[in-house]
Amino acid sequence: MKYIFYTLGILILTLGISLTIQSNLGTSPFDALLVGLSTKVGLTVGSWEVIMAFIMIFCNSLLKRQRPKFSGLITAFITGIGIDIWLFLLDHLIKPEQWVSKLICLGIGLIVVGMGTAIYLYTNFAPIPIDDLMLIIQDLTKMNILFSRTFIYLFFLIMAIIFDGPIGIGTILTVCLGGPILNCFIPFVEKILNNYIMKNSNTLTSNYIDKKGTDL
Repeated sequence: MKYIFYTLGILILTLGISLTIQSNLGTSPFDALLVGLSTKVGLTVGSWEVIMAFIMIFCNSLLKRQRPKFSGLITAFITGIGIDIWLFLLDHLIKPEQWVSKLICLGIGLIVVGMGTAIYLYTNFAPIPIDDLMLIIQDLTKMNILFSRTFIYLFFLIMAIIFDGPIGIGTILTVCLGGPILNCFIPFVEKILNNYIMKNSNTLTSNYIDKKGTDL
């Protein structure tokens, strides 16, 4: 069940990312870098998701002086495939041209990203390498999580600018609203999924007891 929720969360997350990219108003600094690399160097956005994850896994390993956590590649691989599939589909379905339609596309994308991230985090399985990097920087600098998150955002923002990634009002909104939206979804998702798991667990237990009674 955990793996189903994990995959579902990643697919929803990648839909949200793709909507923010499709809005053409700017996306998160990291996603902007991926789009910039795809445009300037080649390969798909999803391919660069996997490549960047691979690089960050080794960077994290060097910083912590421990073996690389290749489990993060699982998430990166699924995320990369999801982004490429959603971008392909959305390119044929949604092409916002007016400011209003672009803002709506961006707003929906931010909400969907928050929901997908909350579901993905709920499973606590194969964390994204960038999340590990944030915690490593916090540990090395002895600063709070806000500092490490801001440092990473600034780094990828500069890299995205260098590679002409889609930086705009959407980038600012993503940085400012991404955290609050996620915080709103986390308790909601936990409540819904906990109730769902408990309900199914009780159903399985009841069926098992009934089966044992029949066998007797």
